[in-house]
Amino acid sequence: MKYLLSNIKININEKIYLKDPESSDLGKRIIENSIYLIDTIGFDGFTFKKLGEKIGSNESSIYRYFESKHMLLVYLTSWYWTWLEYQLVLSTNNIEDNKLKLEKAIAVLTQTTTIDSAFSHIDEVILKQIVINEYSKSYLTKEVDNENKEGYFAVYKRLVNRLKDMIVDVDVSYKYPLTLASTVIEGAMHQHFLKNHFQSITECSQGLQPTDFFKDLVFNILTHK
Repeated sequence: MKYLLSNIKININEKIYLKDPESSDLGKRIIENSIYLIDTIGFDGFTFKKLGEKIGSNESSIYRYFESKHMLLVYLTSWYWTWLEYQLVLSTNNIEDNKLKLEKAIAVLTQTTTIDSAFSHIDEVILKQIVINEYSKSYLTKEVDNENKEGYFAVYKRLVNRLKDMIVDVDVSYKYPLTLASTVIEGAMHQHFLKNHFQSITECSQGLQPTDFFKDLVFNILTHK
């Protein structure tokens, strides 16, 4: 899996950036260091000026790649969802049993990220923490409808639909497969956040992972309608 993912080109909607950061060493340093900086100080405190100081480059050089820090966050989260989609497809492609396939999909989409798939300038473990903590800031904006039309969130929606299709394959009669699929993906991020910060309001812990809960939730719903 690690070898396969390291040889995949992560394709991001070209409307999200002004210049492809993958096309230059500076662009890759912008991505690499923005991940570390956002993880350290949070997205609210993050600025292109601080990023420029960290990478030893002018703030203006960063604006040649992204028009705003919002667009940079959309890029980072889009990269993560694309990378996760590849993991999902590669992990489930050869599983013929529909229940086993769905179980594996839930595990991939809800587990703690511990894999560094050898993208030298991107730490996927830290990037997932950014997605858990900051993803909602990429779409809870006044521009969300226009950005949705531009396809900024297409990969995330495609991921939800992939999971929905697997739910339908297990139980075609279930009335809310899209709602359940989006609940699993969104809820997993929330439970990871609670596990890390608000442990008194979740059973999830080191011994009980969000994956355990969502497998229990999904299969109880599908088998006890």
